[in-house]
Amino acid sequence: MNLQDAQADFIRYLETEKRYSVHTRTAYGQDLAEAFAFFDREFGCTAAADLKTAMVRTWVMALSDAGRDPKSVHRKISSLRSFYKYLVRQGLISYNPLADITLPKIRKKLPHFVEEDRMGTLLDKVAFGDGFTGVRDKAMVELFYGTGMRLSELIGMDIYDIDTSRKTVKVLGKRNKERLIPVPMETLDTLMHYMTLRNEISPADRALFVTEKGTRVYPKLVYGVVNRYLGAVTTQQKKSPHVLRHSYATHLLNHGADINAIKELLGHANLAATQIYTHNSPEKLKKVHAKTHPRG
Repeated sequence: MNLQDAQADFIRYLETEKRYSVHTRTAYGQDLAEAFAFFDREFGCTAAADLKTAMVRTWVMALSDAGRDPKSVHRKISSLRSFYKYLVRQGLISYNPLADITLPKIRKKLPHFVEEDRMGTLLDKVAFGDGFTGVRDKAMVELFYGTGMRLSELIGMDIYDIDTSRKTVKVLGKRNKERLIPVPMETLDTLMHYMTLRNEISPADRALFVTEKGTRVYPKLVYGVVNRYLGAVTTQQKKSPHVLRHSYATHLLNHGADINAIKELLGHANLAATQIYTHNSPEKLKKVHAKTHPRG
């Protein structure tokens, strides 16, 4: 099998088996094309089986020397490594030249979040309006902050994903993984109020959040809603649904929630993704220190 066919099969595998998005698959394809263009230009390497670890090291150094962002270099190496793991599993090659390649360390950016008192002001004092749009917008903001769900998860929700008896919502997260998230009673009340107005506009549609025309909401609309209302209580530059997700996790941690529980609520694949919130919880750290240190 030539290199182009192997790459095409790999991209199909990412689509059918891994269920990766079009955007992610495109990124993988671009990374592989760029890498093998380098190997061909520098070493005359045009076959996947001919790639050596030394060539990969030269490529990684060239990326760094070109001033590529460490996060970008990390992703490109990961793309190539995943490709070769696939080739080994398929029995197309017996040796993975990236097995000993170390991924560059990425300095994690601390997530932006909104303070609790400002969120209280937003949800208790800011006027959203009593009409369909206002009630819908408040329901979306409350659901983001009350569950920590992602933008794509909120947009993809259907009316049947709300369980009022158990006070939970069901979302479809990354890699098609479903999870149930508890919903605060106040948020559930807002959702029920919204549902009454929503059913007058789009009774037959299954989408939970819809536009005034009855169609499912879309990312730009939801992002604009969150940006507008967060702008009423904070001047920070980032005002997105993900900021509400970060606020949810940070405030839970500040109030003593177990980090493993937060991991499950957020739908993180591993604990490392959740641990970044520990850097944003000085209030909790001060309380723990005061309570447990002999000189606290």
